Amino acid sequence: MSARRQAAAVAVAALGLTALAAVPASAHGSMSVPVSRVAQCYAEGPEHPRSAACRAAVAAGGTQALYDWNGIRIGDAAGRHRRLVADGRLCSAGDEEFKGLDLARADWPATRVHSGPYTFRYRVTAPHKGTFTVYATKPGYDPAKPPAWADLDLARPVATAVDPVASGGFYTFSGTLPERTGRQLLYAVWQRSDSPEAFYSCSDVDFGGASGGSGGGTAPAPSASAPSRRQIEAGAGRSTVGHHGHGGDDASASAEPATAPPAPRAKAAGAPADLAETGSSPGTSYAVVGGAAALALGSAALFWSVRRRAAGRR
Repeated sequence: MSARRQAAAVAVAALGLTALAAVPASAHGSMSVPVSRVAQCYAEGPEHPRSAACRAAVAAGGTQALYDWNGIRIGDAAGRHRRLVADGRLCSAGDEEFKGLDLARADWPATRVHSGPYTFRYRVTAPHKGTFTVYATKPGYDPAKPPAWADLDLARPVATAVDPVASGGFYTFSGTLPERTGRQLLYAVWQRSDSPEAFYSCSDVDFGGASGGSGGGTAPAPSASAPSRRQIEAGAGRSTVGHHGHGGDDASASAEPATAPPAPRAKAAGAPADLAETGSSPGTSYAVVGGAAALALGSAALFWSVRRRAAGRR
């Protein structure tokens, strides 16, 4: 084999290594209990949502945000949530696609809750290690004003869960809801530990009684409900999120994308860069390492085989 052919063989191996290293991120999800704003609106139907708040969200940001319900994320967050997400943009995480979720309204569908122990369920379409932190708004929160970081009781999270195990398509973990009345907001942050990527969600809840602020408590909150598995599967083809909404009933067995993911979604000017697009699930990571090792060993064996044959002809 000529030196040129040897170089070509090594180049092919190098290209294989590069392709394996480019496996895209596949961890996505949103709070299901209590249901997040985006999941609630998706459950109502992206094209014709029932509630006035979800219709307003679609009018402001379009239907695609609802099909992408599990993609409210910042790729390079790395714990810098307050620095990257501006006041009034908490529910969209500063992503223009989801700006309809930031609308300041007192009529978002809400989950009825009460103070005390609470079980959270986070719908996950690809599992990853990381920490879930859920914050509640402070007494006096006004749902008719855009939520800001100062509205959250950051010193006392209502739930913190490190590396919960995904089962049946959900991460399930426990917390304790504080003493509150009326409408409040629960803000969930899922910070991955195997990547700087983080996911965000806003869940409107109603503790009953009078609400604080100018939002008032004169009318009961519209009831909320999470999307069913059938609804998630039905809308997967319309999703532009990297894994196409692939998940299935058991999240622990569905970390791999069903098909090759599309190009990353365009971000608004000034939005954080998606530096975590190469983050992958544990199963994908092992596949990358194993595949890279196999290619490297194969190219090395090919190289030395050629050298021996060339030496034998001399």
